[in-house]
Amino acid sequence: MKGEDIDRKGFSKRLRGYSPQEVDAFISQVGEFTRGLESQLAQTQGELAEARAELKDLRARDHTLEAALNQAREMADEIKANAERESQLLVAEAELQAEKILSQAHNRLAQIHDDIGELKRQRVQFEVRLRSLVEAHMKLLDVELDRDRELADLEDKIKILRSPASK
Repeated sequence: MKGEDIDRKGFSKRLRGYSPQEVDAFISQVGEFTRGLESQLAQTQGELAEARAELKDLRARDHTLEAALNQAREMADEIKANAERESQLLVAEAELQAEKILSQAHNRLAQIHDDIGELKRQRVQFEVRLRSLVEAHMKLLDVELDRDRELADLEDKIKILRSPASK
């Protein structure tokens, strides 16, 4: 029953009954009180509907945030895994490059050792040739010296033969 129904409610009159003014005043008070309760109930129901809608919205947001958080975690894990794979590839590439450089250095060192050995061999050959050349020149000088002595002896003999005492 609503407050308006209470206001419209009428009672039959009897002899010796309650005072009609008091009953009407009481019914009016009850009607106002009921209307206040109805208004308060309507307001409370509106607030409840708003709260339910807000709760539904908050739950939807919570679900969305939870999904976004899970997706962010998955992406972070994927990024981390990709970064680890990339770092492993970079390390492997660096190791391969280091091995290549080291191999080139070893090859270059072996080449330098070979070059040094060849230069030592050439030096020894040069020294032998130079020594042979010097010895040959020394022999020539000795021959020339012997020849000069022979010539000097011949000149001395010729001088002796030409000298006036032999005439």
